[in-house]
Amino acid sequence: MRSGKAFRMANWRKSSYSEDSSDCVEVGRGVGIRDSKAPATHLPVSGEAWSAFLRDVTRVTQQ
Repeated sequence: MRSGKAFRMANWRKSSYSEDSSDCVEVGRGVGIRDSKAPATHLPVSGEAWSAFLRDVTRVTQQ
């Protein structure tokens, strides 16, 4: 997992479902998760953990 400068320079993305809302979670390469209202803080996770999270969310939302 990376931290520090790598996360500050990440290309953070916000879900298109968020539209103009400021209550968002953003995701960047590497993988880091942050709250768009507090961009200085982030949660680094492994690519494997992020993939598992997305797989589980997709499975639950398709039920």
